[in-house]
Parts: sequence; structure tokens; C-alpha cells
Amino acid sequence: MTWTLSQPMLTAPVASPELPPGSAAEPKWDGYRAQLARYAGAQVLLRSRQGTDMTAAFPEVRSAVLAQLPEDTGLDGELVVWESGRLAFERLQQRLARRRGAGALAAAQTWPAHLVVFDLLRLEGADLTPHPYSERRAALEDLFEQRALAAPFTLCPSTTDPATARAWLEWTAAGLEGLL
Repeated sequence: MTWTLSQPMLTAPVASPELPPGSAAEPKWDGYRAQLARYAGAQVLLRSRQGTDMTAAFPEVRSAVLAQLPEDTGLDGELVVWESGRLAFERLQQRLARRRGAGALAAAQTWPAHLVVFDLLRLEGADLTPHPYSERRAALEDLFEQRALAAPFTLCPSTTDPATARAWLEWTAAGLEGLL
């Protein structure tokens, strides 16, 4: 490993979907904030906002990283589990309780996790954190398109349109917590 993930950039919830000029909104998911790093070879790190290594608890995410992401790439997102058409935070907590081995594999089959990706921190060795959000977002969308990223990866919606942001507030029945 020749690089480390930066500290998570924190966002601020907004009280209104009326966005200031130059701002973007994203849905706030009911899950665990997670940063993901694919280092050289088969080295993968999935860590919580507090720095806890969650890699072993989510073997399906680790496998997808190795199959889909280029080396020396870092992502920021929200780890979620869906059940019956809505986000199931309690299932996510249960996944962490079965952190290793057969328990983690069984939990992955029962309650597969998804990483809703909202930021690209590093791409094939290039540190993108100094770049503005608009550039990182464009690079993230290109990564999803060019690599045809599929489950468990999901590209987080982002908008600069207040009407679209207002519409997202209706997703609370599915487990959306608000807007960022």
C-alpha cells in the first residue's frame, strides 16, 4: 500500500431543496458512511467514517472491488442493505455483527450490501480530492460508464435542479433520510 484514504469530507444537511447557485443535492441514505480503497494487487479496504475496517464483514463488496475497480482507486459512499423495497439499517447492523468467515458469507447471501457511491477520491493513482466537486462527479460518472460498474455499486443521484431535489424528499418511505 503506497497511499491512504483521506479523512471523510463531511457534508451539511439542508433544510430546503432550494439550492444556492453552484450547489448540488444528493439523497441522504439510511446506512453506514463507507470509504473504499482498491490498492495494488488484491488489497482492499472498506472502512467506516470512524476508521473501522469493515472489509471482512462485506465479502461481496470486496469481490466486486477486485472484479470491477482499477487499482489505486478510492471511493466514498454509503453502505446500505435493502429489504422489502426499503433500506434496512438493522440488517446492516446485523451484517457487522457477523464480521468474519462463514457468518459474513451467509449474511452476504441473506442481506447483500450495496455501496451507493457519491464521490471519487482517487483514480488509478491520481488524487482527486483537491479538485472541485463538479470535476470529481464527472470523473465518477465516467468511471461508472467506462467500467460498466454494477451491483453492489450504485451511482448516487446528484442534481442541481431544485424540483428534482424536492421530488427526492418523497422517497422517505424507502428509507431516504433527507438531502445533502
